[in-house]
Amino acid sequence: MPSGGGYGQGVVLHPADPLTVLAHGIGSQHDLPISPFYAFAGAFTALFVSFLALGLLWSASRFRGDRSGIALPARLQRVADAPATRGALRGLGLAGALAVLLHLLLGPDDPARNPAPGAVYVLLWVGLVPASLLFGPVWRLLSPLRALHRLLSRLWHPAPRPLPARLGQWPAAAGLFAFTWLELVSPDPASTTTLLIALTGYATVQLLLAARFGERWFADADAFEVYSALLAGLSPLGRRSDGRLVLRNPFHGLDATPERPGLVATVCVLLGSTAYDGFSDSPSWINAIQTSPLGRTPAATLGLLGSITLVAALYCLCAAVTRLVCGPHPGPLTAFAHSLVPIALGYLVAHYFSLLVAEGPRTVIVALGTDNAPEPMPPLGPGALAALQVIAVVTGHVLGVIAAHDRSVRLFPPAKAVAGQLPLLALMITYTVGGLSLLLN
Repeated sequence: MPSGGGYGQGVVLHPADPLTVLAHGIGSQHDLPISPFYAFAGAFTALFVSFLALGLLWSASRFRGDRSGIALPARLQRVADAPATRGALRGLGLAGALAVLLHLLLGPDDPARNPAPGAVYVLLWVGLVPASLLFGPVWRLLSPLRALHRLLSRLWHPAPRPLPARLGQWPAAAGLFAFTWLELVSPDPASTTTLLIALTGYATVQLLLAARFGERWFADADAFEVYSALLAGLSPLGRRSDGRLVLRNPFHGLDATPERPGLVATVCVLLGSTAYDGFSDSPSWINAIQTSPLGRTPAATLGLLGSITLVAALYCLCAAVTRLVCGPHPGPLTAFAHSLVPIALGYLVAHYFSLLVAEGPRTVIVALGTDNAPEPMPPLGPGALAALQVIAVVTGHVLGVIAAHDRSVRLFPPAKAVAGQLPLLALMITYTVGGLSLLLN
């Protein structure tokens, strides 16, 4: 399995060291019992069949964004929107943040005995994936930053300034890059000192800018809130444009992803950093950064930047070719960016499933003060884990093809809609080859 989380990656570990499990999840990507031929053949078949079927059978847009959904009972919505419910969730988020802070300040500098690294890198970063898919943008409700901002606003409430429209989600993209750098590149990411400095600095910057621009700052600039909201687009729970809580086809929610500046950068950071996590534990890469004249950290930083840049460059090239084939479009980059979200989700599931299932409960047990927390056990056998990883990657790309096709037939004339998707299909195939290669090689 690809590395399941990067903390601890900056030190050389003995295989029996508990940090090894924390740093690289459960299992190894180099011994998955599955034939590369069948994996690639199945992936290409799925992509081509879905592309041909969509071209023949799907001639008009079917997704309606935030205008769709079956309204849930009004009583349930009243409970969900009640001030007491919102206050309880904000209190829960604050309590969790305080617990992490206390463990960082007072706990041992050992992730095998201190739950704070696991809380950040497993329960927060990885746990937000299933939580957002099941319940929607949960971090918006749990965020301790929003709760602190509201408390501080009662003491000092200057008039907020308008957010520059061109800023969009660029701050969130920068925040996600900073977090993935901390996890995958920094020399000692599991150190309590490192985590304390990083989290305190991030919270301070966010709160200062929220004081300047108001609470709406978090919706586009808090990396974790944007991360949660993007994944929540694929949740069956959502909000219609009229504010009603609804059950919906997840594709409708994905279609409602706002086309904001920085959206492409945000998704490409997710894709590129996960790809880097996949090859960063390969012997050849470890040898390259350890022998680099630049030093380990600068070389690894360049590797992470290079991975994200490659993902972004391929997408931008695809958008440019689509514009040449189909004609001008006011937002060629952001128009299809939502189709990358299910691909990112597939990579996240493939890379981090076993880490969450094995290390999540262990982190909770350590947090509860149990001294004899059990060693993490693989949640699935090697064959089942390999199948899950390949299915997650391929399914993510197929969902991306469907989302892109629906957007294409909405934006372009029928004669050009299918032809305009050929660059997108080529992009999906390229991403699939890269993703499966990281899993199988």
